[in-house]
Amino acid sequence: MPPFDFSAFLSRRPLLLAPMAGVSDEAFRTLCREQGADLAYTEMVSAKGLSYANEKTRHLLALAPGEERVAVQLFGHEPDTMAAQAAWVEDELGESLTHLDINMGCPARKIVSKGDGSALMKDPELAAAIVRAVARAVEHPVTAKFRRGWAEGDETAPEFARRMEDAGAAAVTVHGRYAEQLYRGSADWGVIARVKEAVGVPVIGNGDVRSGADAAAMVARTGCDAVMIARGAEGNPWVFAQAKAALAGMPEPAPPTAAERVAMARRHARLLADREGKNIVRMRKHAMWYLTGLPGASAARARINACTTPEDFDRVFDELLEHAG
Repeated sequence: MPPFDFSAFLSRRPLLLAPMAGVSDEAFRTLCREQGADLAYTEMVSAKGLSYANEKTRHLLALAPGEERVAVQLFGHEPDTMAAQAAWVEDELGESLTHLDINMGCPARKIVSKGDGSALMKDPELAAAIVRAVARAVEHPVTAKFRRGWAEGDETAPEFARRMEDAGAAAVTVHGRYAEQLYRGSADWGVIARVKEAVGVPVIGNGDVRSGADAAAMVARTGCDAVMIARGAEGNPWVFAQAKAALAGMPEPAPPTAAERVAMARRHARLLADREGKNIVRMRKHAMWYLTGLPGASAARARINACTTPEDFDRVFDELLEHAG
């Protein structure tokens, strides 16, 4: 496998699957890559968990069959721990690793209450120290993902991005909401453009990309170097094929039919079963995402939440297909 050229990769304006806790496992990454995602990130990985040699945490680094490349996102607030575990990840994944991303954008209370995720936006000096320590500890590129700012109405992303660049970040990803917004309201793509003007490193745009048209519009309005898709891919891996077409100036593929959505959900359930044995509980939320809008989907929620095997899901899917037909 040839060495991965991070700069050349970003110069092609790639489509990226975001690191999403409880979502971006190897099963989901497989489906999104098949639909056109150029690169997928792991779920965010706790550096502290890795430092304890926690097998549940290390399991998040497992690659899917045929997954030659992956980006890994770490979260934490201790520079030395982050650096040591980044070096461990680099050794563990070898040539399969494209780069290491530092999570400075997750707004979840259980993350920020420990000083991790978007809490780092309140302490730019610590955030820069983490990037600096990790960049010194590894040979792979180091990037940072953050939000428009911490407090609503106080945009700090452009200056924050400059600090990360000065600390050694090879690229930055900007989500157009404030941390305090969580996922309310709309992402402001204007901040992506302002960060792009503020730094010399590549800028990856993130937030509210739910269609191919959205991806093309984000690039046109911001000049971003890559597009990262997160919640827009939940139950909709096809968004990558649509985005790829739109960015190439081609007509977008037709939305998936009910039968295609159910077929993808069945496959997803089996991929999860292969990965986690009989524990495919996380398929319940994926099933609801795939089935959103189909006749009978809301009424089937209780049955979906009782499913524990692929066969259980199949029975619910069969009934919904009869309604959809």
